[in-house]
Amino acid sequence: MTDNGTVVTKYSPKARGNSGPLLIDTPRIGQDPRMAGTPNELLLEDSPQGRLPTVGPDGLRPIDQYARPWSGARGTRIAIVVGGLGLSQTGTQRAIRELPGEITLAFAATGNSLQRWMQEARRDGHEILLQVPLEPFDYPSNDPGPGTLLTTAGADTNMANLHEAMASITNYTGIMNYMGGKFLADANALEPVMRDISKRGLLFFDDGSSARSLSGQMAKAMGMPQAFADVQIDGQLDQQAILRRLDELERIALRKGSATGAGSAFDETIDAVRKWSEEASRRGIEIVAISALAENPQP
Repeated sequence: MTDNGTVVTKYSPKARGNSGPLLIDTPRIGQDPRMAGTPNELLLEDSPQGRLPTVGPDGLRPIDQYARPWSGARGTRIAIVVGGLGLSQTGTQRAIRELPGEITLAFAATGNSLQRWMQEARRDGHEILLQVPLEPFDYPSNDPGPGTLLTTAGADTNMANLHEAMASITNYTGIMNYMGGKFLADANALEPVMRDISKRGLLFFDDGSSARSLSGQMAKAMGMPQAFADVQIDGQLDQQAILRRLDELERIALRKGSATGAGSAFDETIDAVRKWSEEASRRGIEIVAISALAENPQP
C-alpha cells in the first residue's frame, strides 16, 4: 500500500520457453473500476424470474468477482453495511455519493431504479448486497413489502420470491435480510433459502436484529460465506447517538481485530458514518467491505 492509501498489486510473469505467449497470473477477486457496473455474463443464468447469479464454469463465484479489494494487512478492520437503498431516491443518492467507497451498500429488492443505482454505486467503488424481505414476528402488522418470504408459504413459493428478488439487480456479493426475525428462526423455512444462496456462490449477511436467528449455524453447516453484524448503529435516529454506537463498534474491533456494523440510509446515519469513517481512518482503522470480514470456507 502506498502512502496515500492506494493498493498496488505486483504481478510476476511465469517462466516460458522459446515460444508461446507470456503468461501472467492475476487475482480474480474484484473488478476494474471502469467495468464495476457491468456483470460478468458467465456468472448469470436464466430463470423464469429473470437472470440469477451463479458460480461460473471455472468455479469463480459472485462473492469473488464483485468483492471490493482491501489491503490484506493484519491491522484492525471494520465493515459497515448501510441498507435500504432504492426505497428513497434522495437517501439512495446521498448514500452512494457521500459515503466512502469502503462502505458496503445494500439495496432493497422492492426498491426503484435498482440497476441504475447499482451501476452508480459500483462505479464509485462500493461493494453491494441485495436485501430480501423476510417475515418478521409481527407480520402482517409489520409488512416488509411485496414478495416477502413467509414461514407459512411452501418452499416453492419462497424460492420463486427469492429468485424474483435476486433477478432485480446484478453485481452483488451476497444477500442480506430485510426484517425477518420469524423467518430466520424457522429452520424448515430458512434451510432451502440458505442452500440456494450458498450454491450460487453468495455470502449471507445477517443484520443482527434477531437474537433467535439460525443463519449463522446454518451457514457454517453448509460451508457457505457468512457474516453477522456486531452492532446495529442507528437504533436511535440521532447523529450523536449513532456516533456513540460507531465508537462502540471500534472498541469491539480493537478487542477482536475486526467488527461489523449495520444501519440504514437515513440522513443522520449517512452523516455520522461519513464523519466517523474519516476519523477512524486517521486512527489506523481500515474500513473494508463486508466480503473481507465474512467467514469464507472457499477463499
